[in-house]
Amino acid sequence: MKKIEAIIRPHKLDAIQDALAEAGFRGLTISEVRGYGRQKGHSEIYRGSEYSVNFIPKIKVELVCADEKVDAAITLIVSNGKTGEVGDGKIFVIPVEEAIRVRTNEVGDDAL
Repeated sequence: MKKIEAIIRPHKLDAIQDALAEAGFRGLTISEVRGYGRQKGHSEIYRGSEYSVNFIPKIKVELVCADEKVDAAITLIVSNGKTGEVGDGKIFVIPVEEAIRVRTNEVGDDAL
């Protein structure tokens, strides 16, 4: 099993969520996060004054899936989250040793 963490633009969440649901990925965790990468923030003008925004609002999508479904999930996230501009985000794939469903004690892929 693998855990996929994707940092995406907030306005791309609905498209990514719908694509993953259509492909049979049943569970997601969504967090509102803030950060920066190569973008290094940006400047905005508010009421005539310019100020810099160092931490850009993003969405973190987390899902755990079977090893054989990882490539499909990554393809869906990239194809539905990409704008071609700096700041589209990152995807991290992390190994998961075990998953346990609390309600039924199912383990492994059955717990997903």
